[in-house]
Amino acid sequence: MAVDPICKMQVDEKTAKWKSEYKGKTYYFCAPGCKKKFDSDPDKYLK
Repeated sequence: MAVDPICKMQVDEKTAKWKSEYKGKTYYFCAPGCKKKFDSDPDKYLK
């Protein structure tokens, strides 16, 4: 299970509908809102 970097929910990589690539790594999200926040400023959420 992956962890959504925005809300910290666990997300199953196999069924995740929303994901982003950043600096060679794939991040998974529980909802489109989390993906949108991450995509707007990834470094803010990866500290």
